Amino acid sequence: MTYRGHVRNGLITLDNAMPLREGAEVTVEFVDPTNASAREAADLASVLLRHAGKGEGLPADLAAQHDHYAHGKPKW
Repeated sequence: MTYRGHVRNGLITLDNAMPLREGAEVTVEFVDPTNASAREAADLASVLLRHAGKGEGLPADLAAQHDHYAHGKPKW
Protein backbone atom coordinates (compact mmCIF):
# COMPACT_ATOMS: atom_id res chain seq x y z
CA MET A 1 0.00 0.00 0.00
CA THR A 2 1.36 3.45 -0.88
CA TYR A 3 0.54 6.68 0.92
CA ARG A 4 1.70 10.15 -0.10
CA GLY A 5 2.76 12.83 2.32
CA HIS A 6 5.06 15.76 2.95
CA VAL A 7 7.80 16.79 5.36
CA ARG A 8 6.56 19.50 7.73
CA ASN A 9 8.81 20.86 10.47
CA GLY A 10 11.15 17.92 10.01
CA LEU A 11 8.41 15.29 10.40
CA ILE A 12 6.76 13.21 7.70
CA THR A 13 3.01 13.67 7.66
CA LEU A 14 0.66 11.71 5.44
CA ASP A 15 -1.73 13.61 3.19
CA ASN A 16 -4.56 11.26 4.12
CA ALA A 17 -3.74 10.06 7.62
CA MET A 18 -4.19 6.31 7.93
CA PRO A 19 -4.25 4.50 11.25
CA LEU A 20 -0.94 2.64 11.47
CA ARG A 21 -0.16 0.55 14.50
CA GLU A 22 2.57 1.77 16.82
CA GLY A 23 5.91 0.35 15.74
CA ALA A 24 4.73 -0.45 12.21
CA GLU A 25 7.65 -0.73 9.79
CA VAL A 26 7.47 1.69 6.88
CA THR A 27 9.60 2.56 3.86
CA VAL A 28 10.11 6.18 2.88
CA GLU A 29 10.91 7.06 -0.74
CA PHE A 30 11.94 10.60 -1.57
CA VAL A 31 10.11 11.87 -4.66
CA ASP A 32 12.08 14.54 -6.48
CA PRO A 33 9.48 16.59 -8.38
CA THR A 34 12.13 17.77 -10.83
CA ASN A 35 12.92 14.15 -11.73
CA ALA A 36 9.37 12.74 -11.82
CA SER A 37 9.35 12.33 -15.59
CA ALA A 38 12.56 10.25 -15.51
CA ARG A 39 11.03 7.97 -12.86
CA GLU A 40 7.83 7.58 -14.88
CA ALA A 41 9.86 6.82 -18.02
CA ALA A 42 11.80 4.13 -16.15
CA ASP A 43 8.53 2.61 -14.91
CA LEU A 44 7.12 2.60 -18.45
CA ALA A 45 10.32 1.08 -19.81
CA SER A 46 10.15 -1.78 -17.32
CA VAL A 47 6.53 -2.49 -18.31
CA LEU A 48 7.32 -2.43 -22.02
CA LEU A 49 10.43 -4.59 -21.65
CA ARG A 50 8.27 -7.42 -20.33
CA HIS A 51 6.92 -7.72 -23.90
CA ALA A 52 10.25 -7.44 -25.72
CA GLY A 53 11.08 -10.31 -28.03
CA LYS A 54 7.68 -11.98 -27.78
CA GLY A 55 6.38 -11.15 -31.26
CA GLU A 56 6.21 -14.19 -33.54
CA GLY A 57 5.30 -14.43 -37.22
CA LEU A 58 5.71 -10.71 -37.87
CA PRO A 59 6.73 -9.26 -41.25
CA ALA A 60 10.47 -8.71 -41.69
CA ASP A 61 9.88 -5.05 -42.62
CA LEU A 62 7.57 -4.27 -39.69
CA ALA A 63 9.88 -1.67 -38.11
CA ALA A 64 10.38 0.24 -41.37
CA GLN A 65 6.76 -0.09 -42.53
CA HIS A 66 4.85 0.12 -39.24
CA ASP A 67 2.55 2.86 -40.60
CA HIS A 68 1.49 0.49 -43.37
CA TYR A 69 0.72 -2.39 -41.01
CA ALA A 70 -0.79 -0.31 -38.20
CA HIS A 71 -2.65 2.35 -40.19
CA GLY A 72 -2.93 1.08 -43.78
CA LYS A 73 -0.67 3.72 -45.30
CA PRO A 74 1.09 2.81 -48.54
CA LYS A 75 4.52 1.23 -48.25
CA TRP A 76 7.40 3.49 -49.30
